[in-house]
Amino acid sequence: MHLLAASSDETRTLELFELQHNQGPCLDAYREGKPVTNIDPATAEERWPAFGAAVRAGNFTSVHAIPMRLRDEVIGAMNLFLARPGDLSNADVALGQGLADIATIGLLQERAVQQQQILAEQLQGALNSRVVIEQAKGMLAARHGVSVLDAFAAMRTYARRNGRPLSRVAVEIIDGSLDEAKLRVT
Repeated sequence: MHLLAASSDETRTLELFELQHNQGPCLDAYREGKPVTNIDPATAEERWPAFGAAVRAGNFTSVHAIPMRLRDEVIGAMNLFLARPGDLSNADVALGQGLADIATIGLLQERAVQQQQILAEQLQGALNSRVVIEQAKGMLAARHGVSVLDAFAAMRTYARRNGRPLSRVAVEIIDGSLDEAKLRVT
């Protein structure tokens, strides 16, 4: 778990302190998937000694954490720190949960977009590698008068024997930097 955003330097410091000491309402809300609300500084010090002392030092009057979840999957938690006296009402907690739910959807959408981009890049890389390998096979077959299958077998054997990626061997065949005598094309 890591900090994504904070509304002020004071809350950022408190959230980082919570993560560094592995204790606090945000971590409990994340682990249990339930809101942790209306915790005053004294109660915070009892439940989470290091974090509670930081709450008191930061002059916060109460701390709260709302889980960020989609169905049964909890992906994080949102901390709320009050600097004014008073508790969160049920309506406040419901509003906080609504905001956390919206943030969750946004984060999951971003995650899905990133995963699609990574997959597209991996597929493009594999396709590019395959094209280079096919070109090198054709060049070897033509130069040595062997079948494309034999050319590929020679490339693969050389790559394995020398612990080199096949695509790198193919590039070196194409650019002429590989001594083809070492391939033992037959």
